[in-house]
Amino acid sequence: MFRFPRGPIAPGLLLVFLLGALPVSARPLTLLPNTTVILDHIYSGRRDQALTEIHQLQQKYPTHPLPYLLEAELEWWKIWCISAEYKYGMTMARHHEKSPADQPYLELARKAYALAEAGLREPDTAEMHLYAGMADALEARMYGLRGEARATARAGVRGREHFLKALEKDPSLADAETGLGLYNYYVDTLSAMARVLRFFMGVPGGSKEEGIRELNRAIREGQLTTAVARFYLALNLENYDQRYEEALRAMEPLAEKYPLNPMYLLVRGDLYAKLDRRKLAENSYRAALASTDRIEEPQCRARIVELAHEALAAIGGK
Repeated sequence: MFRFPRGPIAPGLLLVFLLGALPVSARPLTLLPNTTVILDHIYSGRRDQALTEIHQLQQKYPTHPLPYLLEAELEWWKIWCISAEYKYGMTMARHHEKSPADQPYLELARKAYALAEAGLREPDTAEMHLYAGMADALEARMYGLRGEARATARAGVRGREHFLKALEKDPSLADAETGLGLYNYYVDTLSAMARVLRFFMGVPGGSKEEGIRELNRAIREGQLTTAVARFYLALNLENYDQRYEEALRAMEPLAEKYPLNPMYLLVRGDLYAKLDRRKLAENSYRAALASTDRIEEPQCRARIVELAHEALAAIGGK
């Protein structure tokens, strides 16, 4: 994707423009068994447990794209954690150097896409378009974090088409609003030069306020992407708009639901600090530091310790 100013750009080209949906009765997405539990384990930092459960799903449903999307999501947060930095009083992943270690993640996204595309042949369903778009989104956010503008745009535009088709077939698929909202938000943050590039590459425009509305719908009604929608809504409001109270309202439920996820605790601490709630910020940073004993991935554990100490030092904590 384009080089957005000081922000996580990967999810921005996930997807799709505003859809004017007709009123419909909500039909829940049919999830595979244990999907919600696996997502909770991913966001709770129970990496080994989540991976075991995901592999069990892959064995039981080898031709379904969702287990591969779940494994890619698990791998993404390890990448995000290792790439995160504390800068401008804010903890987030801004850039990731291209590495051979990225390949398994990309292969999972491509496998999920291939399975979703195969599923679209019999029959063409909103659900499989949703999964195909999510697979494209996984690729787009990796390319974006690596600063690969054209590759991110290609994946994003293809994802856009799948999300559009999914919403046309079933406007009740609120999880598609996560990508749609991120797309609209990020495109509205582009510099003038990037907007010119966007025009020539055929990437549709967007609106931050519309993106916020869509992300909030995904938070209320989504089944797969609620945590992702909350997390990136909080980061975006903090980073681009300095709307710290709103960002904190988005972030607090995540930190409360997943109190052992240090990334959520660090971001919440950053927001407390910006709102001059120093003691709460310090408590949140210390909670992140204390949670590192439960982090199963060594590189991520070491990075969180560094980030927590940097954040504490920035607010005068010991």
